[in-house]
Amino acid sequence: MHDQVAALREAGVRAAYLNSALSAQEASAVERAFVAGEWDLLYVAPERLVTGRFMDLLARTKIALFAIDEAHCVAQWGHDFRPEYIQLSILHERFPEVPRIALTATADAQTRAEIVSRLQLEDAQQFVSSFDRPNIRYQIVEKADPRKQLLDFIQAEHRGDAGIVYCMSRKKVEETAAWLEKQGIRALPYHAGMDVPTRQRNQDTFLREDGVVMAATIAFGMGIDKPDVRFVAHLDLPKSIEGYYQETGRAGRDGTPADAWMTYGLSDVVQQRRMIQSGDADEQFKRVGLAKLDALLALCEATTCRRVRLLNYFGEDAQPCGNCDVCSNPPATWDGSVAAQKALSAVYRTGGRFGAVHLIDVLLGHASDKVQQWGHNKLGVFGVGNDMDEKGWRAVFRQLVAQGLMGVDHDAFGALTLTEKSRAVLKGESPVWLRQEVAVKTTRKSRRPIAAPAHPADDALFEKLRVWRQAAAREHNVPAYVIFHDATLAQIAQLRPATLDQLGGVSGVGARKLEAYGAGILAVVNAAVE
Repeated sequence: MHDQVAALREAGVRAAYLNSALSAQEASAVERAFVAGEWDLLYVAPERLVTGRFMDLLARTKIALFAIDEAHCVAQWGHDFRPEYIQLSILHERFPEVPRIALTATADAQTRAEIVSRLQLEDAQQFVSSFDRPNIRYQIVEKADPRKQLLDFIQAEHRGDAGIVYCMSRKKVEETAAWLEKQGIRALPYHAGMDVPTRQRNQDTFLREDGVVMAATIAFGMGIDKPDVRFVAHLDLPKSIEGYYQETGRAGRDGTPADAWMTYGLSDVVQQRRMIQSGDADEQFKRVGLAKLDALLALCEATTCRRVRLLNYFGEDAQPCGNCDVCSNPPATWDGSVAAQKALSAVYRTGGRFGAVHLIDVLLGHASDKVQQWGHNKLGVFGVGNDMDEKGWRAVFRQLVAQGLMGVDHDAFGALTLTEKSRAVLKGESPVWLRQEVAVKTTRKSRRPIAAPAHPADDALFEKLRVWRQAAAREHNVPAYVIFHDATLAQIAQLRPATLDQLGGVSGVGARKLEAYGAGILAVVNAAVE
């Protein structure tokens, strides 16, 4: 709220917010101005809005519109359900004459239907724009040494860039941030378990300074509008395509190239299935959760354009994008029926009580202490898989679980089991096609592929403008991007305006910003020209 209000005020909009960050005196001042009609926009969380006190406050002033942002939070099947959002139907009941609009960047057909129903918007028009973010390049790699893979990715493609690294647990967030720091990457942690001052300080640093990497749980990001996030990385598998799309969508909001990078392995699949199946939710919720996970696994194992699959999930047709790892380096498929039979037989012969590591040892003929302890070195499947290496078998097991040909027993610490679909494969009645893993090549890229100008002289001016912007941001106590986006500074560096009229023709320079910063910008440009 704070940063969005700061950006609006810079653009000349009379905006304010009410939240727990304000003192009692500050909150009272905002409320008085609200009742007096002094605000164009007031930001408030649903948890505060539905209270009786705030309802009374609303009744004392004239409201032009209720805008419900992040409306997908009403969906119980969604990735970010918040029960207070459902209570927002009170707006229609208490203020039927006030128009309402619900907005979200992440809603499939099922979620949109739930938004309509729960917020009583049955008679409302629906506007669905494209879900495509063509400037984002999607890349999903097989998990081997995830930290090293992440470091290679950052150093090769995003050295000095701002980015977000999502992790499943708070402990992993802190360990990842500390490890990146040791490797020379400026990184900070963020999760809900941190003390509030430290968490707020880390968020402010990320927003206001260039080139900071934030290691975070999904608690970080909702409402974050930093435009120059050049990459979003996932070290763990999200729960659904909606969650993945929401999180990756925090990259490249300025329209220039950005990356959505994820490392993914069998352990992710097993962990997510176990979390869903062992939860306290009812069976219907679990079925929906597993279906959403399966859709995400299909995206991970895709042999055709990832963007096409992603957009199809949201009901949008698309053509191959040429801007994902599958398009640039298409994987081959192979008939994995025999390999699948061997893997499933190993599960059957060992009683469905063991995980992939043990089963691969059996298939490779590794007589480990555990294999000998259980007598599995005497089974007929012992050693039948030595035509592939351990990495190959990991890929086979991962894809069999992803395709539903193996299950996960959460009561047996993630043991792999047979499913109804396993029988047809074991009998040879159903072929199994698997994705051939391909080596991913990383190439070193320039620091800002499009935002920075191409000409060296323009690039030097661009850097001087960024230094000026940082100083102006500190003076106004706002993030640098609130002053101007990189893309705007790049255009100024290329055009080198000599007058305020010429500067006013640059995209992103409105009348309010021209008045506030025009003289400063022209001074930097003129000094460079001289």
